[in-house]
Amino acid sequence: MQKSLVKKLDALAKRRLQVNELLSKPDAANDINRFKELSKELSDITPVVECYERFENLQSELKTAHELTTDGDPDLKELGVEEVERIKSLLPSIEGELKLLLIPNDPNDDANIFLEIRAGTGGDEAALFAGELLRMYVKFAEDTDWNHELISSSESLVGGYKEVILKISGKQVFSRMKFESGVHRVQRVPETESQGRIHTSACTVAVLPEVSEIEEIEVSNSDLRVDTFRASGAGGQHVNKTDSAIRITHLPSGIVVECQEERSQHKNRARALGLIKAKLLKSEKDKQTAKQADTRKSLVGSGDRSERIRTYNFPQGRVTDHRINLTLYKLEQVVEGDLTLLIEPLTSEHQLEQMARLSDE
Repeated sequence: MQKSLVKKLDALAKRRLQVNELLSKPDAANDINRFKELSKELSDITPVVECYERFENLQSELKTAHELTTDGDPDLKELGVEEVERIKSLLPSIEGELKLLLIPNDPNDDANIFLEIRAGTGGDEAALFAGELLRMYVKFAEDTDWNHELISSSESLVGGYKEVILKISGKQVFSRMKFESGVHRVQRVPETESQGRIHTSACTVAVLPEVSEIEEIEVSNSDLRVDTFRASGAGGQHVNKTDSAIRITHLPSGIVVECQEERSQHKNRARALGLIKAKLLKSEKDKQTAKQADTRKSLVGSGDRSERIRTYNFPQGRVTDHRINLTLYKLEQVVEGDLTLLIEPLTSEHQLEQMARLSDE
């Protein structure tokens, strides 16, 4: 194992002792916020340190086994050789586990998300595809025991959506969904195509972490313009007869958000404000990312139509994720919500890249 990694692990082991000592002091118990902060740090450090202790124990056992291989007793020598082989076979696995545990956590991994789907190139066919993507994500959320609620939608006259925003909440939502951002392309023969030609359409997907109360995103009321209007459905049919729909404009950034799914103006306002904060947080993170010269391959796209991340080819029953060159002939399973087929390989690739980066440090 690299000296730099051993140095980090030794520092974490020392820090765990310090945190345990701090938690045992009366001052920590009297300060609730400090106690929570230290407890969380301890829970983050402990799995790494325990794994490191197992690694060190194996190293100690390996040293003892090597000593046995030089013993004059043939039986002990043979036992030593067997032990050396056994321990050597275990070390790569536990070293890999250590590197995985050392990967820095994305602070948003536990966050709920706003999932935005917008029809792109392809007209009516793109809108229909947006509706199918929505259905796919809803089924995946339900299969994963996540909650979901419709925040805003703009339906197409032929079916599907020009734009739809969904909130998904549950355990590790952003962690599993963050690689869905980008351009999703569909290739198939539309029902209106009389000559059987394959058309290509596209939708953009954006995954925004919900801003928690501890996020340093403050929105002043003086920076907001709030407009109310009467909610309406497809074809102009009114959902209700009161001005319950909300449009909030964040004046400094120009971000505009509408929410009309609830009959309560108060609820629509709260949801719209939450989405405003999520967009502002993403904007700030995008600015930071733009300054980094070495952009990681696995970062989500900006939503530009040229940034194709995945293709759904219906005639061939094929789905391809272009970021990791993964092709599966399981399109039907994927569109029925079995996104684990794609999410797990993407997550594994991302972890391998981070582990390689750790080794290079």
